Amino acid sequence: MHFNTKAIHAGQEPDPTTGAVMTPIYQTSTYAQSSPGNHKGYEYSRTHNPTRTALQNNIAALEGGKVGLCFSSGLAATDCVIKILQPGDEVICSNDLYGGTFRIFTKIFAPLGIKFHFLPMGDLAEVKKHINVHTKLIWLETPTNPLLNIIDIKRVCDFAHKNKLLVAVDNTFATPYLQQPLALGADIVVHSATKYLGGHSDVVLGAIVVNDLSLAEKMAFIQNSCGATPGPMDCFLVLRGIKTLHIRMERHCENGKKIAFYLKNHPKIEKVWWPGFPEHPNHKVARTQMKSFGGMVSFMLKGDDIKKTIRVMERFKIFTLAESLGGVESLVCHPATMTHASIPKGEREKNGLRDTLIRLSVGIEDAQDLVEDLGQAVG
Repeated sequence: MHFNTKAIHAGQEPDPTTGAVMTPIYQTSTYAQSSPGNHKGYEYSRTHNPTRTALQNNIAALEGGKVGLCFSSGLAATDCVIKILQPGDEVICSNDLYGGTFRIFTKIFAPLGIKFHFLPMGDLAEVKKHINVHTKLIWLETPTNPLLNIIDIKRVCDFAHKNKLLVAVDNTFATPYLQQPLALGADIVVHSATKYLGGHSDVVLGAIVVNDLSLAEKMAFIQNSCGATPGPMDCFLVLRGIKTLHIRMERHCENGKKIAFYLKNHPKIEKVWWPGFPEHPNHKVARTQMKSFGGMVSFMLKGDDIKKTIRVMERFKIFTLAESLGGVESLVCHPATMTHASIPKGEREKNGLRDTLIRLSVGIEDAQDLVEDLGQAVG
């Protein structure tokens, strides 16, 4: 079954009771049992819910994985991954990553005895220096948030597995439509399904997909025991969103390309970050491991003037100044004060994230309207 068909049908069958084509919202906390312990596979909705089961199977199919698990947010999914580790374990992370991930690593898990190394993942010689008997996991994003660096998933996985390490890939920016990390060797794929999978800025949800059944069992135990599970309505909304993922991603990519080249040729723009440019440091890798280059674009005005940067963001009329990304509507974000504010300024700047960086989540509106909005905002 091809991806576009999986997006609409995988994990979903007409309701056996009524024949409903859409997976019902099983708005129930508990389930009748004919005898103690004798039930139809469902006993309590924190543990299992039929709407969630359909979504988990759907996302697993899209990622080419065996088991999918859904959570109340992307960070709840991240939390589950790190909870498979023990105090004293060490994690190697890409140094350009979502601020919320940095925060949960450094403020929640580091005090509990897990050590994190934030490194440029393209430099495997540097990564190797930090590997020791305590290292258990490599965590990476690609494309990264917000500098859109591209990490060679297969190369990192080959390196990691030689050193008996697990690899987790946050695939939120690319989605399984553009990139499938499990096929490139990753052990764990993580999503903030709030973003492109849901696609309509109306739900918060996270997901994990794995192939290893023992790993899946550990994570399912954490999912049930810690209880950070999504409700059936949220699962239904993401299922509905995924049905159009393929056609939305095509338009996100198409519009993203037009916006990136427009900004690149604008006289008031100093730099544009987008992996589709041939001069992007890892463009060849992106072209190999991704179907297209996505709808995320970051840029910086000439002059490195924070007041001018803020004025530009305040002038948008179609782009909405807001946190998040991946919805049908275009959003503009200031990472330094929004999505990455939890990363100390010195750490941000060391990794290239300056206070004047602007991040765009390019939606599926008419591209010309978006170009004109950018033009009037930049001036």
